[in-house]
Amino acid sequence: MILPLALAIGGLIVLLVAAEIMIRGAVGGARILKISPHVIGLTVIAFGTSAPELFVSLKAALHGHDGIAIGNVVGSNIANILLMIGTVGVIYPFACGDPALRRDGFMLLFSTVVFVLLCHAGMIERWHGWVMLTVLAGYLFYCYREDRRCSQAGDESVHAKEVEEFDSLPDSMPKAALYTILGLAGVIFGARMLVDGAVDVARLLGVSETVIGITMVALGTSMPELATTIVAAVRRHNDVALGNIIGSNIFNTLGILGAVAVVKPIGIPEEIMDSDLWVMVGVTVIFVAAALSLRTLGRPIAIAFFLAYGLFVIGQFTTFPVTALAGG
Repeated sequence: MILPLALAIGGLIVLLVAAEIMIRGAVGGARILKISPHVIGLTVIAFGTSAPELFVSLKAALHGHDGIAIGNVVGSNIANILLMIGTVGVIYPFACGDPALRRDGFMLLFSTVVFVLLCHAGMIERWHGWVMLTVLAGYLFYCYREDRRCSQAGDESVHAKEVEEFDSLPDSMPKAALYTILGLAGVIFGARMLVDGAVDVARLLGVSETVIGITMVALGTSMPELATTIVAAVRRHNDVALGNIIGSNIFNTLGILGAVAVVKPIGIPEEIMDSDLWVMVGVTVIFVAAALSLRTLGRPIAIAFFLAYGLFVIGQFTTFPVTALAGG
């Protein structure tokens, strides 16, 4: 048990450090090239913070571990909402007044519905992946146009503010390229270590790969989003913090699963359909409804979300599928 666990934890550490290096290199290079801040926020930062999920799910799917591939995305989406709101929100309540929140919130609901429909099909095929990536590209282009209109009117977009959360960036293109290449290589290597270790841990614990994917792997790959959310909250950039959570979940659902499916179709494990999918749907609906109807997500909500995540993780190691309720 010690060796597989050490392999998984070591892979996670390599993954997170490498992702941070890669993001800083890519953001630094984009700034040197005079790319606008809101484009950097929409693309470079969105991809960089989701790189751990992408490479872990891709590695898992290519080696036939669909439970980890799907569980990683589902678990990350749940952790991004419950854990991030639950930890950051206790110290710094989230303000919900940004106009872009309604646009992004409805897009998150739409992407969740798309994922549910694909899960009922039992398999995310290659053409499904292309459709998901096309929808994501269309959404990013729409956000770009809206953010550009806001910047021309003198208002700084949420995506542009995300760039401000990064400091100590490389100051030359060769250094930025080196950061990006080394970071990418580290992410790929760390993803391999994490998946290999997680598979062995699941086998030794006698639990399914899906459970390990939803808990240990998903929690680990969500750390970059948690870090950027904490930094934004500490700097009182609440709109960036909330936008980071919603954007990450949209990117996970459409971008990660779409990209992986294009490379290799993904089967949907029965465990996901039994309960985890519906937990993700419920958490997403509650989160979006609260964010759109309340002025702030205060400490009581944060505490409730944190406790809910704890119960969810504990529940993963017990057998009580939601669908069992229908059968009495």
